[in-house]
Amino acid sequence: MAESNFVDYVKIFCRSGKGGAGSTHFHREKFVAKGGPDGGDGGRGGHVILKANRNYWTLIHLRYARHVFAEAGQNGMGCRATGKSGADKIIEVPVGTVAYDAETGEFLCDVNEDGQEVVLLKGGRGGLGNWNFRNAVNKTPRFSQPGEPMEERHVILELKLLADVGLVGFPNAGKSTLLSVLSAAKPEIADYPFTTLVPNLGIVPYHDDKSFVMADIPGIIEGASEGKGLGLRFLRHIERNAILLFMVPADSDDINKEYEILLRELQQYNPELLDKQRVLAITKCDMLDEELMAEIRPTLPDVPAVFISSVANFGLEELKNVLWRELIDERNQIREIVHRDLDIASAQTDDEEDFDEAFDEDDNYDEYDFDE
Repeated sequence: MAESNFVDYVKIFCRSGKGGAGSTHFHREKFVAKGGPDGGDGGRGGHVILKANRNYWTLIHLRYARHVFAEAGQNGMGCRATGKSGADKIIEVPVGTVAYDAETGEFLCDVNEDGQEVVLLKGGRGGLGNWNFRNAVNKTPRFSQPGEPMEERHVILELKLLADVGLVGFPNAGKSTLLSVLSAAKPEIADYPFTTLVPNLGIVPYHDDKSFVMADIPGIIEGASEGKGLGLRFLRHIERNAILLFMVPADSDDINKEYEILLRELQQYNPELLDKQRVLAITKCDMLDEELMAEIRPTLPDVPAVFISSVANFGLEELKNVLWRELIDERNQIREIVHRDLDIASAQTDDEEDFDEAFDEDDNYDEYDFDE
């Protein structure tokens, strides 16, 4: 996937359809005197529906189509004819997309299964025609109900990738190299920091045709929670991971210190991430001998640790065994995520100025035809 095509955040404006008005009508037919009321009901307005589609991997299709309008219901007619219901507007998104209210940051819904549908905005109900209000006292009601108004709101959609193992580490810790060696993924690899600018997924094969999904996210640096480097915007992609694989190079000044810095930055983003099972990989170990590794091992944090070298293909089989053992442990199974409300003040604002200028809330959109 091209880097420019990966979009995991988009802000859209949604509007459901208003309900059609009920009809005030009286039956007219030759040789039928005083036919009585026969006004039909108005049609329901269209819903705005969020639907998960496994064939989507990015939100780029919504970046330049961010005004979503459902169809209004038609008015009722004579002969007790009900107006046509407005067509629903379905927004197809990748599996793992989360929706928030853009004004308050309130969590709205989460679609994490292929084909799952959630109604974001309900269409207005159609009004009742005058036929519904006839009775023994008022046999010719000359009134009907209007349709219910539409609903509208700005919605933020965030994509959180689904993976079994998430790679966490500083820039140039060897995350992309490991992913390229263990899977068929081809992330960009270079000898400068922040080579990885977007998350990458790879399927890691295991014994007996088994496999698991590994996610590589851009590197984290100290102070990322304050906006340094690329910040913490990509950490949303490891919220759904069962295992967090921390990667620290063997030539680091202090392996424990780097590990603690990474933990602290994760805690700043979401304290619940610390509840996930952690595995530590000491990378670039082709520069170490057995004696040095034996000296380093007692000083490592109290988590499963593996010495590896992606270039020399050293320790990778042991790493896959450790990861698989942790993945099949029932205690590490992915539980239902409790999504927090979005902090609007620190939310990503890419392209939002252009979006706000393109939409004028005082404009009357009823005169336009938005049907596709």
